[in-house]
Amino acid sequence: MKKVAVFCGSSLGFNEIYKNEAIKLGFHFAKNNIGLVYGGGKIGMMGVLADAIIEKKGEVIGVIPGLLRHEEVAHTEITEMIVTKTMSKRKIKISKLVDGYIALPGGFGTLDEIFEALTLGQLGIEQKPVGILNTNGFFNHLIKQLEVMVTEGYLKQSNKEMLIISDSIEELVSKMFNYQAPKMTKVINKVVK
Repeated sequence: MKKVAVFCGSSLGFNEIYKNEAIKLGFHFAKNNIGLVYGGGKIGMMGVLADAIIEKKGEVIGVIPGLLRHEEVAHTEITEMIVTKTMSKRKIKISKLVDGYIALPGGFGTLDEIFEALTLGQLGIEQKPVGILNTNGFFNHLIKQLEVMVTEGYLKQSNKEMLIISDSIEELVSKMFNYQAPKMTKVINKVVK
């Protein structure tokens, strides 16, 4: 994995542990020559992560929609900033740049982005590893919801297992490096007239 997209909050939350883990992840990326591709912000978890990588002279690529580019939001010290017209074009650009995805604590946007990555994998459109760093059990309820979805027949167990989960940065990145996408069964599309 040469470049990884990290989805995370534009706020820091209330517990310092999340900020500290974002910094550790940034240091890990820089030490292991993994480039960061992220939302381009300088605030919240996004800013902390980018700053940690910049501090260690690592690569940071921001992809930000024009509507969010104003001074208070866009990071000005990163390696490269790509501006897109829309949020959806941002996701497409990120997808083209990266070899995998990681979610850190965040809100709606983080969940939207990580689930879109999982959906692309489920449909066989991409074969990239998707992970969550489950710091402080932040994603425990989400993981439980995925189990309910399997139990109730809305999600295949094999698709649930596409999500790589760890509370250890080293273990998560190692599992992502060793990820093997599940074999997809070919579906023949028939046009109904």
